[in-house]
This record gives sequence, C-alpha cells and structure tokens, in this order.
Amino acid sequence: MHRCFLIALLAVAAASPRAQAQSALLDLPRESQHAQITQKIGITNITISYHRPLVKGRKIFGGLEPYGKVWRAGANENTTIDFSDPVTVEGKALAAGVYGLHMIPGESEWTVIFSKASTAWGSFSYDQKDDAARVTVKAQPAEFHDALTYDFDDPKPDSTIVTMRWDKIAVSFKVEVNTRELVAASLRKQLLGRAQYNWDGWDDAASYLADQKIALDEALKYEDRSIQLEERFDNLMTKARVLDLLNRQDEAAKVRTEAVTLGNAIQLHVYGRQLQQQGKQDEAFNVYRGNIKKNPNHWLVHNELARLAVAKGDYETALKEMKLSAAGATDQNKPAIEALVKRLENKEDINK
Repeated sequence: MHRCFLIALLAVAAASPRAQAQSALLDLPRESQHAQITQKIGITNITISYHRPLVKGRKIFGGLEPYGKVWRAGANENTTIDFSDPVTVEGKALAAGVYGLHMIPGESEWTVIFSKASTAWGSFSYDQKDDAARVTVKAQPAEFHDALTYDFDDPKPDSTIVTMRWDKIAVSFKVEVNTRELVAASLRKQLLGRAQYNWDGWDDAASYLADQKIALDEALKYEDRSIQLEERFDNLMTKARVLDLLNRQDEAAKVRTEAVTLGNAIQLHVYGRQLQQQGKQDEAFNVYRGNIKKNPNHWLVHNELARLAVAKGDYETALKEMKLSAAGATDQNKPAIEALVKRLENKEDINK
C-alpha cells in the first residue's frame, strides 16, 4: 500500500511539474504567500489567516474557481477566521473560536461558510455537517487586485465589515460584537486582579459604565470602592455623574461640592470650562471664584479673573489678566492663551 501511494505521488508529480520548489516537509517560499490580519473591535480580536494566490492573467470566478462549488477562500491550507469572543455574522450567532472560512462563488450571490473544521487543507475535505453558520451576501465589482486580500472596512465600536477582494470582485460580510456587555463582564474579571488595589482601576470601570449608561448600580459600587481606597477629585466627580444618571441629583450635588474641595487648580479650571460649555455660566463662575481663592498664584487663575472681568464688560482688566496668564503658561498651553489675548484685544467675549 505504501509503495502504491508513493508511485501515485510520483505519477502526479511527473504529470504536474511545479513552477516553484515547494515542500510538505521543509519551510520553503510559497507562490501564494501567507498573510494574517487582525482587527480589534471593542475588546474583541478578529484574526484572519490566509494564503494569497495571484490572478496571473487567468479568469478567476466562473473559471479557475467555478460558480456553485465550495472554495477555500484563499490558497493552500484552510483560510481561518478567529473570534476571541462571541459575535454575530450577518445576524447569525457564532461562538468564540477558530473557524475554517469557505465560500461558494456565484454570479451575483455568494455563500460564506464558517466551518468548525479549521485544520484541513483547502476545501477538499469540506463537509457541510461541520458548518457552524452560512450566510448569503452579494458580490460587488471592485478595483483589480492581483493578490487575494482581506480587509477590515468601516470599523466601529461594535462592528466591522470583513471584505475579500480578488481580481475585480469584492465580497463582504458584517461582524457585530456586543461590546458593552463583553466589557462589563470583562471588568468584573479584571477587578479581581491587581487593578482592585488601586483607586483608578475602579474609577475607570465606573467611568466606562457611566459613559455607556449601563449597569449604573454596579458603577456606583465600583466608585464607592475607589473612594474607599483613596478619596480624590476624580472619583468623587465620577460618583456624582453616576448619581445624576440614577436621578439622585441631591446626592450628586453634595458629592460634587465635596469634590471641589479636593480639586487642584487645573482640575477646577477644567471643571469650570465644562460648566461654561454646558451653558451653566453662574455655576462656572462660582467654581472660578473658589479656585481664585484657593490657588491665587496659579497662571490659570489669571485666565479665570479675565473671564470674570469680561462678564462685567471690563475688557481692560480682562486683557491685563490674560496677559499675566500667558506669561506664566506652560509651553504647551501658551499658544492657546495668546490666542485669547488677541481675542480680548478685539474686545471679543471669550465666555461664549
């Protein structure tokens, strides 16, 4: 049997001379070179591993790769796609894992196949019983690509478009990830590790949940743990934001007042500017007055004195104070302050 198998191999080799030396045993260059591409969506990694055949003047689809026949969607070993978390592909659920990626070309519609068998050579041993999912998509005309290429197009926080381009055809399918739920679950695990011993780990977790407006009761517990480790302006302000989202405004106001007593000159200035941008001018001016009293020699305080003067229509005092702010500003901030000086020279209202 072994001798017959060798004779058959020699007969195939004699009938099909190779244009380039290749080996099943040795690491030699391949004509269809290997490529790997990864895209991270949220915290989910999507990795495609494939080999890149060339057109070389041939008719590809409907020719080299017949319509209606399962194709390996690349060359050599299985093209694979690896999802580090559960996803949906064109609305169909797929568990985390590595899948063999196959396609069935059509004149207009293509079938994209995700096979639980991912270690085969090409599609020669493909069996439909191993399918994890199949989706039907439309092929689109595209610019010529001599080498088969996979791309991740239109990446968003919770989705991306995977596109195969070869010859003058593009075939795409959408991959979606439930990023918010995955991150919320991941945070619970991460906070069992070293991050649990630092205030900013808990604060970062609460901030994410607040930004996404999810699991707010959990966010409040995270923030209380952060404050327990070290009470700071940062985590008190985040707690106030979570309380606001929970419609507990009276509690939020008390926590925010406490935070202001801990803020440094830069934190208070940034908070005041945020209030101004929200249209809360009176609240912003109260923060500025507190900062002026607390940090009278800081260069940002002169910026705030200028803003208070502008509110009274006193542009002469405002210009004087802003020039003092520019003189003390860091190199990084100086251009922005000098731009405010010019605006005040033109008697522009810098509070708008």
